[in-house]
Amino acid sequence: MKLLLDTCAFLWLATEPKRLSKAVTEALDDVTNERWLSDVTLWEISLKHSIGKLPLPEPPRDWIPKQTAFFDLQPLHIDAQAIFQSAELPNVHRDPFDRLLAAQAIGGAFRFLTIDEAFDDLGVDRLW
Repeated sequence: MKLLLDTCAFLWLATEPKRLSKAVTEALDDVTNERWLSDVTLWEISLKHSIGKLPLPEPPRDWIPKQTAFFDLQPLHIDAQAIFQSAELPNVHRDPFDRLLAAQAIGGAFRFLTIDEAFDDLGVDRLW
């Protein structure tokens, strides 16, 4: 199974793993599953850190690569298809980061790991 982590799931995996659900923990622990992290998450974390809304032990440029390597997360790059699809999703959720993550999850046939139920209305295969 291909798993794509939402920003909150990635942050909790790296800093507060007890906040992850049992189902998410089991999916992440299953070595047959692929674990992916989107460039969208890197962008969101970097921006929030830069304005003081997200404290981290190190700057994102140092901290994120360490976490992705430790948890064996593959990079999911932003492509034009995901950008176009994000604009074509139903107008039920306006956050551009979330819309782009949803488009990537749908377009890449990922199981999306997030607590955020708003993704259900976007047609995402969500696991929590």
